[in-house]
Amino acid sequence: MKHEHKRRKSMRVHIFGWFILFVDAAFLLLWVFQVLFLQNFYNRMKTSDIIRLADKMTASYQAGNYEEEFSELGIRNDMCIVVCDRLERAIWWNDVLGVNCVIHGRSNSCRRILNELHDRPGGVFYAQTVHPLTDAKILIYACVIGSPSDPQGYLILNTPLAPVSATVSILMRQLIIITGILLVLGFGISLVISKRLAKPIVQVTKEAEQLAHGHYDIKFTGGGYDEADRLAETLTYASREINRVDSMQRDLIANASHDLRTPLTMLKAYAEMIRDLSGDNPVKRAQHLNVIIEETDRLTALVNDILDLSKLENGKMELERSRFDMEQRLSDITDRYRGLSGVSGFVFNLETDGKAIVNCDAGKIERVIGNLINNAMNYSGESREIFIRQEHIPEGLRISVRDTGQGMDQETLSRIFDKYYRSENYKREIRGTGLGLSIVKAIMRLHDYAFGVDSTVGAGSTFWFIIHNSDLITDETKPQD
Repeated sequence: MKHEHKRRKSMRVHIFGWFILFVDAAFLLLWVFQVLFLQNFYNRMKTSDIIRLADKMTASYQAGNYEEEFSELGIRNDMCIVVCDRLERAIWWNDVLGVNCVIHGRSNSCRRILNELHDRPGGVFYAQTVHPLTDAKILIYACVIGSPSDPQGYLILNTPLAPVSATVSILMRQLIIITGILLVLGFGISLVISKRLAKPIVQVTKEAEQLAHGHYDIKFTGGGYDEADRLAETLTYASREINRVDSMQRDLIANASHDLRTPLTMLKAYAEMIRDLSGDNPVKRAQHLNVIIEETDRLTALVNDILDLSKLENGKMELERSRFDMEQRLSDITDRYRGLSGVSGFVFNLETDGKAIVNCDAGKIERVIGNLINNAMNYSGESREIFIRQEHIPEGLRISVRDTGQGMDQETLSRIFDKYYRSENYKREIRGTGLGLSIVKAIMRLHDYAFGVDSTVGAGSTFWFIIHNSDLITDETKPQD
């Protein structure tokens, strides 16, 4: 429990820490751009704007009728304008700054600016302080109208650069208050979010620990989030499957132990009888030895079925495909069982709809058919009739084995292919290992064939499987095995 608490706390701390880190990063960026770099950002913005306006104005000057547009631009952008001709004489100006203008009425300033422009024809701009006590500055920009080699005139612009120190002071005070409020709010939100996000995981972990201790009937709860709910549903399904597998494993051990115990007991009993009673009596000794041989064969069949089923389910048994005539194979299998009719009293009926060349594992398919016939013999009715049928259907080739027994209810149908499951309500004397239908299921899945059973209480059962069209050979001229 101590280790669990440590993990839960660590997850919450990580979520909380990352959220606080995000909040701190957001505040840091806000302080840097709103306080430290505000003046630089403002100056660059004003420089970019005045260059853009100068390009627009030079284009308008060359088009003619520029006075009205220049006046409007000067007033709108709080900007003084001086236009000089190619001889550097002022031919038009617009003064909107009054005493703060450093170009109007100051020919020396204009001439100095134009002299610098000759050295840098691409444009001249710089900031000049006009009020040292207030740190107010003026941004001056000059450019050539036309080409530097053949200028049509010159354009000089003058606009104030407002000091942002007062604005920075106001923003700083506001940011201090906002930062304090948002830090408290962010701390609370981070705490709530980290707790809510961690709660479903913590709950699932607790429930998973119960599952680890063998409580397979537990139902996992999510927590309202889609991911957590899907995880809970998956774990609930896994717990049910583990419970089912565990139950099947217990049944397998119990049934296998019972089936192994019976022949072993018989072997020991008859061996002791031979030793103590019939050792000198050839007739009784032969009878007892026959029983030992039969029980040994039964034990061998059980062990072989268990091993084969394990290989099939673990994917260690591969298909050995070959082409053969299913109709002929069914006829051969039925003839072998008919040879036992005189002893067993069963009647075997075969119905086919013609030749059917298939490409699958002949040995495993024959084992499936044999297991289905053996199952039908165990559960057939008093008529002891068994019907084997082959028919072509749109999905492929359907093979079915029908008995005339009492059928099965829905509960039995849902479990009939499980290991060692037997329909106790409807069985006669059972022969076999109890794994026949499980082997059928494993072989069908290995082939990827559809299979199933149709049954109605009082009307018998029909077990069937379908060989897919992809494994049917329609070209009869191809060689057959």
